[in-house]
Amino acid sequence: MAEIKSKIPPYERTAHYYETDRMGIIHHSNYIRWFEEARIYFLEKAGYPYSEMEKDGVMIPVLSAECEYKNAVRFDETVLIDLDIAEFNGFKMTITYTVTGKEDGQLKAVGKTRHFFVTPDLKPIRVSKTHKRVFDVFNDNRMTEEK
Repeated sequence: MAEIKSKIPPYERTAHYYETDRMGIIHHSNYIRWFEEARIYFLEKAGYPYSEMEKDGVMIPVLSAECEYKNAVRFDETVLIDLDIAEFNGFKMTITYTVTGKEDGQLKAVGKTRHFFVTPDLKPIRVSKTHKRVFDVFNDNRMTEEK
C-alpha cells in the first residue's frame, strides 16, 4: 500500500523552555499553537503567504481543533510537523497534523483542525467561485499517494 505524503516538506520546530510545564514537558496547549505555525509555514512554502491571502480578502478561521498526545516533547527537542489537507471542497477544509521527533522519529502527537473560508467581514465564501488562487493552493497541495 502506498504511503500518503504531503507535497510540502514538514515544518521543523524546536521546543522552547517557556513552553514547558512543571513536569518539564511541553504543555498541551502549545501543540495547537504549533499547528497554526505549521499552517502559516505551509502557505509560505506553497507560494501564497497568509498575509497575502488576507490582502486578497480571504480569511480561514478555525471551527475546531483537536490533538491526541502520544509521547512527551521536552525542552530543546526538535519536532517535525507534517500537515496534510485531508478534506477540501472550496468552502470548508480539514487539516491533519503528525508531530514526530526529529532525532528519534518517535510519534509525539496527531491532530486535526477544521476551517472554513470567509471575507474580512466574516461572510462565508466558496473560494472555488470567488478566489481561484486560494482554491488552487489548497486543492493542489492535498494529500497525495507516493508512487
